[in-house]
Amino acid sequence: MRLGVLDVGSNTVHLLVVDAHRGAHPMPASSQRSLLRLAERITPDGDLSASGADELVAAVAGASRSATKLGCEDLLAFATSAVRDATNAPDVLRRVHQETGVELRVLPGDGEARLTFLAARRWYGWSAGRLLVLDIGGGSLEIAAGIDEDPDFARSLPLGAGRLTRERFTGDPPTRAEVDATAEWLAGQLAPVAKKLAKQGRPDRVVGTSKTFRSLARLTGAAPSSAGPRVRRVLTEPGLRQLVAFVTRIPAADLAELEGVSANRAPQLVAGALVAQAAMSAMGVSELEICPWALREGVILRRLDRTNGEDS
Repeated sequence: MRLGVLDVGSNTVHLLVVDAHRGAHPMPASSQRSLLRLAERITPDGDLSASGADELVAAVAGASRSATKLGCEDLLAFATSAVRDATNAPDVLRRVHQETGVELRVLPGDGEARLTFLAARRWYGWSAGRLLVLDIGGGSLEIAAGIDEDPDFARSLPLGAGRLTRERFTGDPPTRAEVDATAEWLAGQLAPVAKKLAKQGRPDRVVGTSKTFRSLARLTGAAPSSAGPRVRRVLTEPGLRQLVAFVTRIPAADLAELEGVSANRAPQLVAGALVAQAAMSAMGVSELEICPWALREGVILRRLDRTNGEDS
């Protein structure tokens, strides 16, 4: 079947169309993105602004039309932290449905972590053993670990790269004091989580997903995206440490000139690098692999698992 997955994130609205059936590798057929930066459209009262809601409705309507033109049999639409955190989310979701016909589902944070973990498990298979999966989004950090397809441990923390950039940095680049204070604060936020995670046992393989991890790995020497998804890419603690020392001194406009860093993501790169470094340090990770599958693929796989009457 041909499926459309509409991911309403903190920065972008992304429509991914794949051809897939249960037991097969989902094959991408089309990918379309709209840059909305919804997380920046939250008012002081916690609402998604009227203009933000207008643009969301327009983006969802456009994606729905594209999915229909591309022959999608089903459109799986979900929203993550930006909409999840908005106090007027129920009203916004109701309006989206009324004006576009699309039922936009808000994923809980631990649900994000579980679906991302499922994608990583399917990509690496059972031979990977106990997996630890880290995903840095615009609004949150997802952590999941386990030996099966459903993780034993799944947490979502409000430590996304965009959120930290807005809340903790006052300049571009941030000051040395802001960088040091943020790194110390992150260590404190992650310490209790790492302590709980340690009780699950040491992972056999540590995996990072998301654009942030891919960019960090590319900047430390990993293969470019043009080399294909099956090339092994890693991010090491020493490489990340050296990268942090560099990027924390560079304005976003200059970071955007580096290969592997998009202009849209460049302003969040410093915060993302600090979150990655803090997470790896707290959990005693010296190296992680970059997984090409993440949340969207997890949503697709869960949908396919339910085909032919299988519940999950």
